Amino acid sequence: MKSLLSSRVLRVLIWSVAFVAAIGSAAMLMRRTAERLLADEAEHAALQYAGFIAGAVPRLNLLFDQGSLEPETLTELRRLRRMGDVFRFQLFDRDGRALLSSEDLAAPEPRVGQDGQALGKEHHPNKHVSDIVLGGRNFIELHGADDDDDDDDDEAPGAGAAARPPVYSEAYVPVMAGDRVLGVVEVYVDQAGHAARIRAAFAKVSAIVVALLLAIGGAMGAQAWQRLAERRRVQQRMRYLAEHDPLSGALNRASFHQALEQAGWRHGKGGAGFAVLCIDLDHFKEINDARGHAAGDEVLRQAAARLAALVRHGDLVARLGGDEFAVLQSAVNSPEDVGRLAQRVVDAIALPFELSGHTVLCGASVGAARFGVDAHAVDELLHKADVAMYRAKTGGRSRFSFYDAALDRELAERRSLAQDLRSALADGHLAMHYQPLWANDGTTLLGYEALMRWRHPQRGMVPPAEFIPLAEQTGQIEALGAWALQRACLEAASWPAPLHVAVNLSPAQFRPTHDLVRVVEQALEVAGLSAHRLELEITESLLMSGTDEVLRTLGGLSAMGVRIAMDDFGTGYSSLAYLWRFPFDKIKIDRAFTSSLVHDAKVALIVRSIVSLAHAMGMRVNAEGVETEPQMAMLQSLGCDELQGYLLGRPGPAEALDHRKLEAVNTAAKSPAANGSATLLSGAEQ
Repeated sequence: MKSLLSSRVLRVLIWSVAFVAAIGSAAMLMRRTAERLLADEAEHAALQYAGFIAGAVPRLNLLFDQGSLEPETLTELRRLRRMGDVFRFQLFDRDGRALLSSEDLAAPEPRVGQDGQALGKEHHPNKHVSDIVLGGRNFIELHGADDDDDDDDDEAPGAGAAARPPVYSEAYVPVMAGDRVLGVVEVYVDQAGHAARIRAAFAKVSAIVVALLLAIGGAMGAQAWQRLAERRRVQQRMRYLAEHDPLSGALNRASFHQALEQAGWRHGKGGAGFAVLCIDLDHFKEINDARGHAAGDEVLRQAAARLAALVRHGDLVARLGGDEFAVLQSAVNSPEDVGRLAQRVVDAIALPFELSGHTVLCGASVGAARFGVDAHAVDELLHKADVAMYRAKTGGRSRFSFYDAALDRELAERRSLAQDLRSALADGHLAMHYQPLWANDGTTLLGYEALMRWRHPQRGMVPPAEFIPLAEQTGQIEALGAWALQRACLEAASWPAPLHVAVNLSPAQFRPTHDLVRVVEQALEVAGLSAHRLELEITESLLMSGTDEVLRTLGGLSAMGVRIAMDDFGTGYSSLAYLWRFPFDKIKIDRAFTSSLVHDAKVALIVRSIVSLAHAMGMRVNAEGVETEPQMAMLQSLGCDELQGYLLGRPGPAEALDHRKLEAVNTAAKSPAANGSATLLSGAEQ
């Protein structure tokens, strides 16, 4: 019996302890929930008030930036001394210095920046302000009527316990103008009413049966906490999406620029140096075209992950758009610090990318610029890092380059040339020249290759090797290519049959949006030229991406009767698969073979093999770069069907061509050093 009683007493004691603990937990949960709700309401009211004064008070920026209190600013601030639950406020500049409080507005002529001196305290920056400006963290503190007055170091006279509500919150929040922090406002929010309503609600709940109170109170607390947690999760998700690129997870351009602004501001206050690295993925477009956009997206995700793994704590990675990334490197003390990181980026991106069982190579061109050395403004810094990246890309790709002043001059020169190129067609500065194509005997004229020339009014003759790549990069190549086709067809229509014209094509003209087949049809129709008298030359680089689309386009051209030639055969990848997969009528042996033909027996064997293979597949063979009699004799003996080069004829304008006096053309040929211009879009004239 005694044992049973002891057991019951023990159970009662346990339940009592559990009951008291549950009641205590419920009370604590209610208190914390109430405080959290009051804090959230106070922060919301403070942010609303800060946003309202930022929009309603005129010339407020002068007060924050210069400490200048304009009459219209004073009038509006006096009107807004009390608004809703806000019963007091105090303004601080970005450095945490007190500017003006609501108590100061009672004076006939308030003086800016006198709040701290009026209290007789040392004037020092407010730590809550620096937390907001530097860290973006709002400060909210709940107060009761019995709180110690000394807790508020920045409180002004007249804001003591007698003047305060029984429950209020002190909130520090930023005053924003767009994306810029003008300053900070300390807002006192009267929460006596909110607190009273919360206490009344809890009092009603506490009147219920203790067990039911515990259950209901626990449920309410849990629900309130869940709502707050869910709201935080939603806010965090929205903030993440606003600041990050959803594909790669890196910062987006806007948030990266904001981070640069903050880094520049800290540097101006004596902070550490920093640098920006602009990164462009090499050959990304080829991956997109060959593997599809899903593969391109996966490359971007993997590239972002590799960059994130390279940087230190405090460094930032951003995707600026397309295949362009950027890194904010902090704590930079020397160019070597930047160079080491840039080289690690180049090495990391050069590693193969695994895409669903396939391996692709990409590479990265990196440009770097240091703040305070290369630039003194963040926009200028980003621009100069981008210019340095462009140098790395044009200098061979898969490398990094530092900014130097010569880059800006080069870029300005390039932009000027691109602008002049846009007006060159309309101004009549572009023209077509034609180089003769001869049969194996060297005396029978077969046709001409069309070559574009640009006579700049100030620069003189601009080499095609300079302006054709520029046209491709600036999106002008399609217009130039269409004009060249039309012009060449019009000229060829006036030649005696069966002379044909050969026109080089750029890979950019094979984009699906260009509809190359239709462009060629229109050029032939307008000129009245038979399709079999037009020959289109492409290079092997075109065949490396978008093979199916290119094959369909070439098939459409071939079906029209247009002849297709592979230019510069032997200098690229030279896959024999191209010869049977694509409808070629002719291949052109590159001039590199012609120049070595006489002195290297192995080259002669290669040329003989190319000729035999082409003939076996029903293709003609053209040899470029014929400059000497021995070269021509060797090519004739090897069975080349066409010969082309300075020995046989130089390019010239259409009006200078003489189809009857072929020997005059031969006599005019001189040393190849006299003219080194390139073909219409890709190859070099021969």
